[in-house]
Amino acid sequence: MSQRFPDALSMAAGRPYEGFFDIDAVHEYLRLYESHVRSLSGGDEALVRRTLLQYGRTKGIIHDLIAENLATDEGIHVDPESIVVTVGCQEALFLTLRALRRDDRDALITPMPCYVGATGAAALADMRVLPVAEHSAGIDVEELGRVVARAKADGLRPRACYVVADFANPSGATLDAGTREALIRLAEEQDFLILEDNPYGLFTPLGAEPTPTLKALDGDRRRVVYLGSYAKTGLPGARIGFAVADQPTASADGGTVLLADQLAKVKSMLTVNTSPIAQAVIGGKLLAHGCSLRSANTRETELYQGNLHHALKELARHFPEGGAPEVTWNTPAGGFFVVLTVPFPVDDDLLVHSARRHRVLWTPLHHFYGDGRPRRRIRLSLSYLTPDEITVGIERLAEFIREQSDVQSLPKGIS
Repeated sequence: MSQRFPDALSMAAGRPYEGFFDIDAVHEYLRLYESHVRSLSGGDEALVRRTLLQYGRTKGIIHDLIAENLATDEGIHVDPESIVVTVGCQEALFLTLRALRRDDRDALITPMPCYVGATGAAALADMRVLPVAEHSAGIDVEELGRVVARAKADGLRPRACYVVADFANPSGATLDAGTREALIRLAEEQDFLILEDNPYGLFTPLGAEPTPTLKALDGDRRRVVYLGSYAKTGLPGARIGFAVADQPTASADGGTVLLADQLAKVKSMLTVNTSPIAQAVIGGKLLAHGCSLRSANTRETELYQGNLHHALKELARHFPEGGAPEVTWNTPAGGFFVVLTVPFPVDDDLLVHSARRHRVLWTPLHHFYGDGRPRRRIRLSLSYLTPDEITVGIERLAEFIREQSDVQSLPKGIS
């Protein structure tokens, strides 16, 4: 849509801010990782070249650094062999679903609205999706229990529940500690996995104590498959993600292997391996920052928090409480997104009108339900913009909302 309307300001794409990108740093990270491999190999130059320039192991070459990163930033302690390095988190999600699917009875449970990559991956894996309502505090665990019970009564196998526990896309919701514990207990009682996707968790407001991830709370119960990405915290162009899949599963010979090994088996038939050079860039960044990307992203966290607070202030200025048209919005504690509720249903035709006439893009929330039914809600993305751009974007959006509120309040036949 941005290419179709290049003069429209986009508040649609959930991309990281580009102002901090540094090509020189990429070369520095590559050299750091090269030195790291040389040190570990005792100066074996042939091994250094092979590690960076050959295909590489299917599970990846920076699994040890990722394990240290998880321990440092998230308090997650796992065997590096339980980690599969992937082409972005999207591949990690697909590999997990593909490995879990046995037959048509298997299902993935997702909150609605849901990140489209999760439902899209389920479709590619030929796995049905069972929706669960999401309220302002995140997924409704009580309803989740009812959905699981109904599914089992209908002969289905709920294999996993996908959830973004911190600053979810699109809703911005964050699960509190009690809800996280309840979700893990339910997964244990009803025998399903939790697929925890955590692209935004490291951007917890500075000075605030982050809520432990589901994976950290899970401990030895191994109910959580942790899906990670360095797109937001490392470099999106590297396309490096990972899955932590330390669950024991049955092997073909009657023994047990890690679920990570099953994921690697699927990956070997899909992408063979993840680019070692791209991994080296992320590995170098981890080495440069003591394997802590929470501390490495301080300025990004400040920017995203500033953008969020600025957007909320601008929304309040254009749509004061009790004014007309009535527009409300959520107030997430962090992340990239804000969701607005407007007085009229929105669809893609209205998005095109907004782009063409008002020169602002946003995302209709129906895309996160997958049914195409217009709803009175839109998502704004704030991560890619400057405060001045947010000011302009919300001003243009306010003009669009006022116009449409007036048009749609007219009696039929009058325009």
